[in-house]
Amino acid sequence: MPQSGPEFQIPNALLWLNRREDGSNWLRSLPDLLAAAQSSFDLELSEPPFSGGNVSYVLPAKKDNNDVVLKIAFIDRESRHEADALKLWNGNGAVKLLAHNAELGALVLERCSPGALLAGTPGIDQIGVLSGLLQKLLVPANTPFTPLAREAEIWAEAMHSDWLKAGKPCEKRLVDVAVDALKSLSQDDTETVLLHQDLHGHNILSADREAWLAIDPKPLSGDPAFCLSPIVRSFEFGHTKEAALHRLDRLSADLGLDRERARFWTIGQTMAWAFSSDHAYRHFDTTRWLLAS
Repeated sequence: MPQSGPEFQIPNALLWLNRREDGSNWLRSLPDLLAAAQSSFDLELSEPPFSGGNVSYVLPAKKDNNDVVLKIAFIDRESRHEADALKLWNGNGAVKLLAHNAELGALVLERCSPGALLAGTPGIDQIGVLSGLLQKLLVPANTPFTPLAREAEIWAEAMHSDWLKAGKPCEKRLVDVAVDALKSLSQDDTETVLLHQDLHGHNILSADREAWLAIDPKPLSGDPAFCLSPIVRSFEFGHTKEAALHRLDRLSADLGLDRERARFWTIGQTMAWAFSSDHAYRHFDTTRWLLAS
């Protein structure tokens, strides 16, 4: 039977969606979406959901006696084309998409086993893993993905008001430099590739089919130099100036990317995402380090 009724529980990581009307409506609809997805994909559901996702309900499942993952996403601007990105990658560096129901926002994905987080796996060359993944993920792309330049325009337009609403938690010069960077970089004509704008250490899992696979892409299309942004600011790989600059220097060299473009894209996205983050002060640190480099 579907996991609904009294046994259905919303993971704590999703409760923040109650602060949004569309999010609250989606949470109320989750039991029905889950039942519809189970029926649509002919899945067996017997385990509780994973606890980590904060914009999707994700749980283990079985299809034809094979282990899979069912993901029901809260569809917004960032997640709208996740299935399209996974289709384009076709399992090369990213988790495989096995089935998709756009109306339900539901995806059936391959199950990563053992499924360890890259961020929680010491004793390996984590930056080398990221370099290898990006060499697979940076494929030519255009439609239907949101252009990076358009997303950057949205970030730039909102940043000053976000800073004010947050109570001016950092010096204004960080906001000004980030806005200028986003506007300037967006004007340049560059190669257009598929971008995973949230490629951090908790969105990369160990697997049998490939050693490591990316999940949760939040895809964009645009300048390849942007691809380092989520990695450079990923404090789980070390929150020091030396560690952040090492990620920038090594990955831009490994991938043949323009270091200065990567630096300023990172400043732009880091500040754009900072004001809604529980780790805003770390993002401000990263921006200061990048400005001084």
